Amino acid sequence: QVQLVESGGGLVQPGGSLRLSCAASGIDFSAYVMNWYRQAPEKQRELVASINGRGSTVFADSVKDRFTISRDNARSTVYLQMNSLKPEDTAVYYCQALRPFPREDYWGQGTQVTVSS
Repeated sequence: QVQLVESGGGLVQPGGSLRLSCAASGIDFSAYVMNWYRQAPEKQRELVASINGRGSTVFADSVKDRFTISRDNARSTVYLQMNSLKPEDTAVYYCQALRPFPREDYWGQGTQVTVSS
């Protein structure tokens, strides 16, 4: 059974930091691209950051230079370090494990991040 379990969300003031974690089980973790998405109220889900098995990363323009993504293949865990948080970063953050070929993906349950004073 595949599980992705996110943690680390919460309430933070503007300018603050949070680190999200996503622990995977039931998959060959290193073979999967790991993505963080977010969805704000009444908005579409958007890709925030991505890291492949070799450590290559991609970021949305809105979070470049503020967020970093990393993975620990030995622990089957991916992290999203979020710095200089802004109110517009408020959203539910989801972890996705994606195997491109053959395509297979799994999602976590999401963790709420609220940036507010």
